[in-house]
Amino acid sequence: MNVKIVNYIQRSYKISLKESREKILYNRIPIYIKDQLPKNIDLDYILDFLESSIPHHLVSEVETIYIAHIEDFDRRDINAMYKDGAIYITNKQDDMEDMLDDIVHEIAHSVEILHPAEIYADGELENEFISKRLNLYYLLKSHGYNINMIDFVNSEYSKDLDNFFYKEVEYSRLQNYIIGLFNTPYAVTSLREYFANGFEEFYLGDKKMLKDISPFLYNKILFLHEGEFEYEMETKY
Repeated sequence: MNVKIVNYIQRSYKISLKESREKILYNRIPIYIKDQLPKNIDLDYILDFLESSIPHHLVSEVETIYIAHIEDFDRRDINAMYKDGAIYITNKQDDMEDMLDDIVHEIAHSVEILHPAEIYADGELENEFISKRLNLYYLLKSHGYNINMIDFVNSEYSKDLDNFFYKEVEYSRLQNYIIGLFNTPYAVTSLREYFANGFEEFYLGDKKMLKDISPFLYNKILFLHEGEFEYEMETKY
């Protein structure tokens, strides 16, 4: 996110604090509401759901949540982002499920920063992701798409590949191709989004389906959820 935009947002909250509403998540994360949410969004319910579903040790990287619609959202065609300890989320939400998806997805990206070794160091998750990507590659190839295998074995995000999925294949058609491989089309775009999408599915969707089609991803998230890494660290000292 542009530094000037971040500074503007933070200054505007300080200036208009009296006019803004503030809530607290996990008794420590302030939520500043700059732009009013739709009437069908019950923010208290959403916060209660998060606190009862996602253990507090997985949100320790999150320091603040800002609810506001900013320029970057329109420019990048996104609804939320995580940066430097803060979750920025648009107030333009269809319903509570839509807003929960956005928040949990950004919490997932904060978890990546907090626990990169536990998630990625052994290579298991990347191997699972690339294996699925290759299955999709051969499937798309068989349907006449002219594609390069090298693009599919790169686990990093590629704007060109994302455009290929979004514009040429189209997500509605891609949804049919990924059955049994990925939960959603966006999970195909990179290893990081594969993790974040699985994190969403674990807390908001169908755990059994996630375990069936992405066992390594499921086990990584379960490991993080149970906080076993914390126990292991404590027993070393």
